[in-house]
Amino acid sequence: MSDAAAATVSLHDVEAARAAIGGRLHRTPTFTSRGLSELTGARVRLKAELFQRTGSFKPRGVLTNLASLTPGEKARGVIGISAGNHAAALVYGAALEGVSSLLVMWQGASEQKIEATRAYGADVDLAASGPGEAFDRLAELTADSGRTLVHPFDSPPTIAGQGTVGLEIVEDVPDADVVVVPIGGGGLIAGVATAVKGHRPRARVIGVEPEGSNAMRAALDAGAPVRLDPVSIADGLNAPFAGDNTLPIVRELVAEVVLVTEDEIADGMRFLYGRAKLACEPAGAAATAALLAGKIPHEQGESVVVVVSGGNVASATAVAILAGP
Repeated sequence: MSDAAAATVSLHDVEAARAAIGGRLHRTPTFTSRGLSELTGARVRLKAELFQRTGSFKPRGVLTNLASLTPGEKARGVIGISAGNHAAALVYGAALEGVSSLLVMWQGASEQKIEATRAYGADVDLAASGPGEAFDRLAELTADSGRTLVHPFDSPPTIAGQGTVGLEIVEDVPDADVVVVPIGGGGLIAGVATAVKGHRPRARVIGVEPEGSNAMRAALDAGAPVRLDPVSIADGLNAPFAGDNTLPIVRELVAEVVLVTEDEIADGMRFLYGRAKLACEPAGAAATAALLAGKIPHEQGESVVVVVSGGNVASATAVAILAGP
């Protein structure tokens, strides 16, 4: 968090991000969901970002950031912070650009995601004991190393890059009435809302957070980002605060932010595995969980698009959740 004025991100920025990304990423599919449609009375589609390179939407923002670096910045390398998905995306993108990368993670983060990050070729710093302390460690290492920070959710290039998900949604589902997006620090929903509302002003964008990791809801209530100690099985959403840049975008463009319980997230993940055959992670199931739990306001027959944001989950975690009731 900082005291600097929030940066704005426009539809033009999102479209420029797509041009910068070029053909290096997948255009992920949007599937109809007969099961969700029957259960909710809406016409539901699933935006399957778990099929993106590295298993989540994160490379969109990473490559947008890397495209803006000067030769000198590339020579000094990049640094990032992540529970796993942004880490994998940053290492992947940095390798494409021939740039060295350092990732700040923390003790207790998914061992599978830590090892995957190392396997991609990054140095990993695990000095922090949790996500809040890890951001303090990030500031220290960024200052000491001279590396360029590629923020996981709050830089304008990150927001613009994640917004390319929204461009694909409005192109694939031009009649979308409601778009449901999971929230960690807010980069994905801020970008998606910018794109969706820019093309379809009448559409409603609704955010979803875990009850135990509700940084955006807390920031909206307080009027500014606040520090939390996030705890959720949806580790990809465990941001310790909402972004200074994402918060005003969410306040302006997002209709509502709803909260889901851990049991509801597990139910959403089991539904996507069993009925949609999508091997998602808990964070990727949060938006579906909210729809299943009846927490997404919609009218009968409306067109609803739900973002399934990622599929990187430790096998033991997946087994435990799928074996549930």
